[in-house]
Amino acid sequence: MKFRPCIDLHNGCVKQIVGSTLSDTSATSLQTNFASSHPSSYYAEMYRRDGLTGGHVIMLGPGNVGAATEALTAYPGGLQIGGGITTENSASWLNKGASAVIVTSYVFKDGLVHEDRLLGLAREVGKEHLVLDLSCRKKGDDYYIVTDRWQNFTEVVVNRESLDYFSTFCGEFLIHAVDVEGKCAGIEAELAKKLGTWTSLPTTYAGGVKNLADMEQILILGQGKLDATVGSALDIFGGSTMTYDEAVAFHKKHSLQSAVVSRQ
Repeated sequence: MKFRPCIDLHNGCVKQIVGSTLSDTSATSLQTNFASSHPSSYYAEMYRRDGLTGGHVIMLGPGNVGAATEALTAYPGGLQIGGGITTENSASWLNKGASAVIVTSYVFKDGLVHEDRLLGLAREVGKEHLVLDLSCRKKGDDYYIVTDRWQNFTEVVVNRESLDYFSTFCGEFLIHAVDVEGKCAGIEAELAKKLGTWTSLPTTYAGGVKNLADMEQILILGQGKLDATVGSALDIFGGSTMTYDEAVAFHKKHSLQSAVVSRQ
C-alpha cells in the first residue's frame, strides 16, 4: 500500500476543498479548508525529495494550467494530472512531464459511458498512461459515478462488472468517496471494502482520511490492494490530525512490505 500525495489547484492556488461543495454555477457554496501561500512546485519538490510517486495534480476549474505545469516541471514523471483532460490535450500533458492523465467527466455523456472517447484517449496516450477517476456517491444501496465537479450522477454503478469493463481501457483507478471528501471525519469503509474485493488494477482510494488509524483501516479493508491519498488532515495543508512525516513513514513501511510480498 502506498501513500499517494496530492496537489489540488483552484484559481491557480493550492487548496483543500470539501469536494461535495464544488459547483460550476456558484462560488458562494464552496467550502475551502485550506489555501496555501506556497506555489505548487513547493509541494512537488517535497514529494520528489521523499520518493513519493503516482501522486495527482487536480485542476479544479479554469485558471490552473500555469500552476499545474509548474508542479510537473518540478517533478517530471512523478505526478499524474487531471481536470479538463481531453483527447486533444492529453498527450501535451505527458510532454509537460505528467506520468499519466486522469479523466472522468470527459468520458461520460448524459450520464452514460462515451466509449469512443475512452478508446480515443487510450490510443492517444496508451492504456498505461490513462487513469480513470471513478469518484462516486452513494444512492440507495449502490455507489454511482458522479461527474461535473461531482454534482451530477451518472447511471453507472461502481461494482465488479464496471471495474472489469473500465480496466480494459486504463492502467489505474482513482476513486474518491465524494460524500466524505475533505471532511476529515473518517473513510467510507463500505466502499473501501468493496473496492478491495473488486478491483484488478492499482486503485487509489480518497476521501475522509483523518489519521493513521484510517490508513490502517484502508490497508485491511482493501486487502492490501488499495493505495490512499490524504488531503485536509495533513499538517502541510493546515490539518491537525495527521502529519506529512507520518504519512511518508507509513508509505515507506507498507510499500516496502508490498514489494517483498510481490517478489515471493
